[in-house]
Amino acid sequence: MSHKKSHGKKLTLMAALLGTSFSLMAADIDMSVDSNDLAIKGYDPVAYFTDNGAQQGKPEFTATYKNAIYQFASSENRDQFKANPAAYAPQYGGYCAFGVAMGKKFETDPQAWKIEDGKLYLNLDKTVQQRWLENTQGFIVDANSNWSTIKTVAADKL
Repeated sequence: MSHKKSHGKKLTLMAALLGTSFSLMAADIDMSVDSNDLAIKGYDPVAYFTDNGAQQGKPEFTATYKNAIYQFASSENRDQFKANPAAYAPQYGGYCAFGVAMGKKFETDPQAWKIEDGKLYLNLDKTVQQRWLENTQGFIVDANSNWSTIKTVAADKL
């Protein structure tokens, strides 16, 4: 086991003991995952782009992208994701898009989402999403600017 992986496992254990989720360390810190490296709380990222919308994935259909594990509702969705993961993965590593616009990293509710210009944005909850929807394009500009600075900073350091 490499030092990086060992360090990550220790942090995973520490986060599990604290009952919190966190982002992976070092080059992988830009992904919001739970203590099992599961992204979007197991929701299918491809389903957001279809008529199905927010749909829980199944453990038997998985793919890994940027060290995060994604689950899918079907093998077709998994295969579509594998062909172009950047097209389906949520923006800002799955952190709350409004939070990133404010220079913060917050977990998300997979039910609080929006596709804007072909990209998936998640929010902390439906209340925060309402604020996000008031000026989505402006907040995207702010979030894009902030992300380059905060993506490698641990959420609890912001």
